[in-house]
Amino acid sequence: MLISPAYAQAAGGAGSANGALGGFLGLAPLFLIFIVFYFLMIRPQQARVRKLQAAVAAVKKGDSVVTAGGLVGKVTRVEDAFVEVEIAPNTRVRVVKATLAEVTPLGSKPAND
Repeated sequence: MLISPAYAQAAGGAGSANGALGGFLGLAPLFLIFIVFYFLMIRPQQARVRKLQAAVAAVKKGDSVVTAGGLVGKVTRVEDAFVEVEIAPNTRVRVVKATLAEVTPLGSKPAND
């Protein structure tokens, strides 16, 4: 044979060390993608959810609300778990607070102005 056994063993040992490093470098792009998704998508969504939960907890009489079902109205009464919303003159419905999708405080500027 042309290659001695000692040289063959040394070459195999060096290859396994490079294999472990290569495996880590192969996973590095996946970690980078997760970090980018976290900062660009997950974190802003969590902030929006926290902001909505705070607005729903602080809803009061006179606020304009939009429900998850698309009803738009003005809050006339607030209870622990429910809100009474006037959707038309003399037409009031009780809505579960958790279904509120948007809360606009009394006297705020409309979106189209």
